[in-house]
Amino acid sequence: MTRVLFLIFWALALSSRASAQSSGLKRLNTGDETRGWKAFGRIDVAGKGFCTGALIAPDLVLTAAHCLYDRDSGQRVEHEAMEFRAGWRDGRASAYRHVRRAVVHPDYIYDGTATTERVRNDLALIELDSPIRNTTVIPFETAERPAKGDKIGIVSYALDRSEAPSLQESCHVMARQKGVLIMSCDVNFGSSGAPIFSIDNGTAKIVSVVSAKAEVQGTPVSLGTALEGPFVRLRAELAAGRGRFSVVGTLESRAAATAKGRGASGAKFVKP
Repeated sequence: MTRVLFLIFWALALSSRASAQSSGLKRLNTGDETRGWKAFGRIDVAGKGFCTGALIAPDLVLTAAHCLYDRDSGQRVEHEAMEFRAGWRDGRASAYRHVRRAVVHPDYIYDGTATTERVRNDLALIELDSPIRNTTVIPFETAERPAKGDKIGIVSYALDRSEAPSLQESCHVMARQKGVLIMSCDVNFGSSGAPIFSIDNGTAKIVSVVSAKAEVQGTPVSLGTALEGPFVRLRAELAAGRGRFSVVGTLESRAAATAKGRGASGAKFVKP
């Protein structure tokens, strides 16, 4: 039994009450419903799938590190094949941006297994090719780590709800240990990188991102990293100028990559 599975069993044994109180997902269908949530968006990856991400600055998107890797080859995805679509809903986005560079946690190793070490370091920052300056797309702040039992929420896309974000206003931190949060939030393929938020004085602040999903004895759980330590290291990596800079190709090649991504259907989705 892996360390993560041990943690899951322990959390379920202690937290059935919190799980039972979690609410279901609500699709955000209209402009009014998505108001305040448009800084969340879909990260489309080379026409093969997508993850969820969130703006934390006009040109910075927070997501999961494994979203930047090709599941088949295990290699980093070329930046020009990725696109962030802020507020994506029913075929339209509030803004489209390509990726200039991206940094992953220095201790993150992509190997396709959900170990404790992988989950707690599964964090990435994407720098966009130009800032999103739109009065309806307001970046989110981050906040201190949540405690066990705290009420949290999630906005995410997923395989079965890829064309609009869904909001779950009430889920809970079931347990936390060694930088890993075990949560009752409802996630699916494509929810990787989805921001977990808490409400502080009426303002949503990001406290984690989704790394993986699991199910034990019929009870679904989600796994995520605690932001505090990993997030500080990511900001330091970015400030030091690290990150794989993309090579800006011709307008024709970039247009072709974008068209490929936007036209993809029935794709292979990135696994949370």
